[in-house]
Amino acid sequence: MPVQISWRSWLRKSLVTVGFGILLRQERSHCCLRICLSPPISSLSFILFLFHFHSTISSSHFCAHDQSLSLLQFKESFSINSSASWNCQHPKTESWKEGTDCCLWDGVSCDLKTGHVTGLDLACSMLYGTLHSSSTLFSLHHLRKLDLSDNDFQSSHISSRFGQFSNLTHLNLNFSGFAGQVPSEISQLSKLVSLDLSINYFPSLEPISFDKLVRNLTKLRDLTLGYVNMSLVAPNSLTNMSSSLSSLSLQDCGLQGKFPGNIFLLPNLESLDLSYNEGLIGSFPSSYLSNISELQHDSLRFLDLSNNHLRGPIPSSIFEQENLTALILASNSKLTGEISFSICKLRSLVVLDLSNNSLSGSIPLCLGNFSSMLLVLHLGMNNLQGTIPLTFSKDNSLEYLNLNGNELEGKIPPSIINCTMLEVLDLGNNKIEDAFPYFLETLSKLQIFVLKSNKLQGFVKGPTAYNSFSKLQILDISDNNFSGPLPTGYFNSLEAMMASDQIMIYMGTKNYSSYVYSIEMIWKGVEIEFTKIQSTIRVLDLSNNNFTGEISKVIGKLKALQQLNLSHNYLTGHIQSSLGNLTNLESLDLSSNLLTGRIPTQLEGLTFLAILNLSHNQLEGPIPSGEQFNTFDASSFEGNLGLCGSQVLKKCYGDEARSLPPSSFDEGDDSTLFGEGFGWKAVTVGYGCGFVFGVATGYVVFRTKKPSWFLRMVEDKWNLQSRKTKKNVGRYEVSHVGRAQVSAEEEPPVHTKLS
Repeated sequence: MPVQISWRSWLRKSLVTVGFGILLRQERSHCCLRICLSPPISSLSFILFLFHFHSTISSSHFCAHDQSLSLLQFKESFSINSSASWNCQHPKTESWKEGTDCCLWDGVSCDLKTGHVTGLDLACSMLYGTLHSSSTLFSLHHLRKLDLSDNDFQSSHISSRFGQFSNLTHLNLNFSGFAGQVPSEISQLSKLVSLDLSINYFPSLEPISFDKLVRNLTKLRDLTLGYVNMSLVAPNSLTNMSSSLSSLSLQDCGLQGKFPGNIFLLPNLESLDLSYNEGLIGSFPSSYLSNISELQHDSLRFLDLSNNHLRGPIPSSIFEQENLTALILASNSKLTGEISFSICKLRSLVVLDLSNNSLSGSIPLCLGNFSSMLLVLHLGMNNLQGTIPLTFSKDNSLEYLNLNGNELEGKIPPSIINCTMLEVLDLGNNKIEDAFPYFLETLSKLQIFVLKSNKLQGFVKGPTAYNSFSKLQILDISDNNFSGPLPTGYFNSLEAMMASDQIMIYMGTKNYSSYVYSIEMIWKGVEIEFTKIQSTIRVLDLSNNNFTGEISKVIGKLKALQQLNLSHNYLTGHIQSSLGNLTNLESLDLSSNLLTGRIPTQLEGLTFLAILNLSHNQLEGPIPSGEQFNTFDASSFEGNLGLCGSQVLKKCYGDEARSLPPSSFDEGDDSTLFGEGFGWKAVTVGYGCGFVFGVATGYVVFRTKKPSWFLRMVEDKWNLQSRKTKKNVGRYEVSHVGRAQVSAEEEPPVHTKLS
């Protein structure tokens, strides 16, 4: 049997041989000088190095055989499925091969002296299957760090055997498809420093298990239990956490009861996230925040108490926490009072979100220039008055600025052009009186631009700079007093609306991954709050203005558009057939204009169209047909007396039954109507011949009593004609605007009708 030599043995022997070879050459070259001198220091040092290296190599071992076998059996108990993990490069267990040192396997780390497996990092490894309590994973008793996050364990229960890892300091089961109750045995892991059980299939944590966890895990610094059902756990028990705790995240845990204000007394607390616990009630804990200042520690860096039911004013003492990087108090609805000017002290702030509350007063002027680190400023949906801060400094880093839904007046400050990193600008639903802000064309990164429901007026002439608004995905300037022709020049530069994103992600800050953008807008006739915005969305809304003239053919270039709303203007001319190029369109509203002519048959190809409103125009002729249009009713076409078809219960006669593209002709020129070279005489002859042929054919059919071939021919002809002329229509009539909220995982309603 051949002798197997490990790489360590080979390396050890090679280095020793090379080392003594070097030493021997040195001895020979210096033999004359060596008579009276001591051995060279360099040679002696090298010998000592080799001795130390030899000792180190000798004291290290291969991975223990039984642990290698356990890992291989663990690997075999799962399949590899790319859908089990999010955007991972490769499954780590691919490198696990029998007969090789498991300490060299991807994701495996060992103790160099004993060879025991002490770390297992299988995060994002595409593991798919059930993790049973009998798994060989639980035989790895020397584990100190275990990360199984971002896999799919198919609603496996969190095994009580996790409590056997007595040496464990880090346990991460985040986003791995676990379900059931969190076992109380987890509390036996007394050495735990970090525990993450968040974002699974809503496992539950009983009060008795949580109490044990709090009592026994005295070394815990990071605790993340987001989306774990803790509805039976008393919020006040959170204050009994270990004094070493620096990060606590209990997002959407179903906590109910009075907000535990004294949680701020934890001396090392740096990050606190209690968001989306709508059962948490009470006033903002001002007294405890005052105590923070008295304790003379300013460790708090991240605070998210959004989407709860807190009420009362925001205490100014919170602005004494000068190391705060994120302050998120959005959607408590009953937070009142003014924004303290002491907020200007928070010069390390990256995210400030106080939206969806009842805050009043003016916006502190410093918010435009107080922090060069600020990425997100969201003060929307409050009762703020006054003007937008006039000065935005040149060194600012703002990516998201949302002041929607306040009572702000005045003009749009030109200094916003200093926000060169801006991706979202939402100034909608205010009282701003100004012209269209052409200077904002220079914001080359702008993706969402909302100015709706203000008092803006004048022409929107088009771009004054190259590549103006080329990255815009949402442009909403509806419900203003803009006039003149549609801004065709801008349509030519909206490059992002000409192509769709292939990968769907949620839009958010690039340098602060935990914050995603939100926006309110009319989506298919309903006012929606998008708490997360998909990168694939494309919207153009110019409705409720005073635009005149025709719809430009250029708009047909915007092939990625999902929603187009030009309603309630004074647009004239025909509906352009180029709208048929908008194959991603889900909502089209051209209602309440002065449009004439026929409905182009090209619209039949809009297979995603869920909402169609062409009502209250001057359209005429037959309503085209198509597979998608059959889902709509007559309300899409009311107020167009010249239209005919089954949808409006008006039969089309003669030439009306022929659906043609929109065209114009002279009333006295019957050659144009009937085709080049044909006048009324030719048509009369045609009718006469047709009558004779019809009588003769009828005679043949009834004499032979075999009309089936004839009927088939007629049916085929009729079906062919129907495919060319029918048009299913519908209307999404909104007599009042409803409001809905779209959660992080849900799409907006597709075809909801409002009474």
